[in-house]
Amino acid sequence: MRRMRRGMAGALATVVMAGSVILGGGAATAVTDPAHCAQPTGRDFVRAAPEDAGVDPGPLADALAFAATRNRLNVQVFRHNCLIGAGPSNAETDTVPWNVWSVTKSIVSLLAGIAWDRGKLDIDATLDNYLPPGIGDAGHRAITVENLLQETSGLRIGAATEGITGVVPLDPFSAVQALGVPFDTPPGSAFQYSQRNVDLLSYVIELATGEPLQDFAQRELFGPLGIERGDYYWARDRSGHTYGYAHLFIPPADLARLGMLVAAHGRWNGRAVVSEAYLDRAVTPSGTNRCYGYLFWLGPGCAENPEFLPADTYSMSGLGLQNVFVVPDLDLMVVWTGVFGVHNGQGPGGLLQYGDEPSHEFFRRLLSGFRDHPMPDPGPYVETPLRVDYRAYFDTDIALAVFGVGADAYPGCTVLSCLNLPLAPPFSDAPPGCLLLACVGPDPRTPGVR
Repeated sequence: MRRMRRGMAGALATVVMAGSVILGGGAATAVTDPAHCAQPTGRDFVRAAPEDAGVDPGPLADALAFAATRNRLNVQVFRHNCLIGAGPSNAETDTVPWNVWSVTKSIVSLLAGIAWDRGKLDIDATLDNYLPPGIGDAGHRAITVENLLQETSGLRIGAATEGITGVVPLDPFSAVQALGVPFDTPPGSAFQYSQRNVDLLSYVIELATGEPLQDFAQRELFGPLGIERGDYYWARDRSGHTYGYAHLFIPPADLARLGMLVAAHGRWNGRAVVSEAYLDRAVTPSGTNRCYGYLFWLGPGCAENPEFLPADTYSMSGLGLQNVFVVPDLDLMVVWTGVFGVHNGQGPGGLLQYGDEPSHEFFRRLLSGFRDHPMPDPGPYVETPLRVDYRAYFDTDIALAVFGVGADAYPGCTVLSCLNLPLAPPFSDAPPGCLLLACVGPDPRTPGVR
């Protein structure tokens, strides 16, 4: 299949202009049952006219045009498994690998579920069952796999400082670095959104399955969905271990397949890729946070999920508003990627606190067109008083630990050497054209849908 990739600057210009909106257009696959479409067997999703899926095209077009004004570079709207709407720049961005940031966490959750289904990973077990001898002290080895899935390890956090050394990238061995972070609370007692937790979980999955995470992911998750190994880039730290908290660069067209899998209770064209039993656990709120399950955000009013959506709504959520919204009650899925786009008058704090402004206004417009599930207009988005605590994002000890300095440093692990392992130089992992946000360029080694 020919490669459909152009400059991201052109895509952004298209978005800012909020040009024409595609409604079920493009190379269409015949819809045999307008009420419900089959999962794709090739590259293309089955499309349907909005009205055949119970949605008036006018409000859908209005919602898509609005999304373009909020820097949504790619938008896909699915109803009854049919692609009924796409954003104005989708033709340019569908096949471009995009860093979905913390959406990566939810995908690691799926891999944990598959390993659990295969009997290789015990969710209730402690890390002591998996970590090699001599790595981590007794307290850290007593953390359970479920603690990592629920973000309840109790480890001290600093969301920005945990992640910045992966962005640079300097991390010698992120999972081992996590084992040097001290506890703020006992494991299982409190929710704290951590990046290092999920890097540690990725490493544990590798140990449990006996193979590199990406090999396991390609064979057991991506491959069955038709996502090819050359489609995406998933960053590793300098010891060669895959990041779990972020840095999966995947085309939106492939990201939608992962969302469709979850929405179908883990089945893909009749095959159980991940069990419904695991997904039921994954979208069940933990005892410490009603909004969080196993690395999924659950319910209205949580993360970027608008407050007026049905109670069974859940989502994958990443920095800059990378989102997969699943609304089972409406048989609806929306996938979008982009670069922030929040409109507010409060500066950086507002960007963090009012992240649901674009989704509120988008879904408000979209749902006004639902014929079979009429919903009252929730009204325009209202900014609540600003109360961002920047201290939750930064921790000096975590920042210094990568250099082997301070209370959070793991013994024998610095930017120069970690546990006597050979370390790759910074930036050496990325293929040509892959940097921070996206993978672009004509080099044949650059990932992307072809």
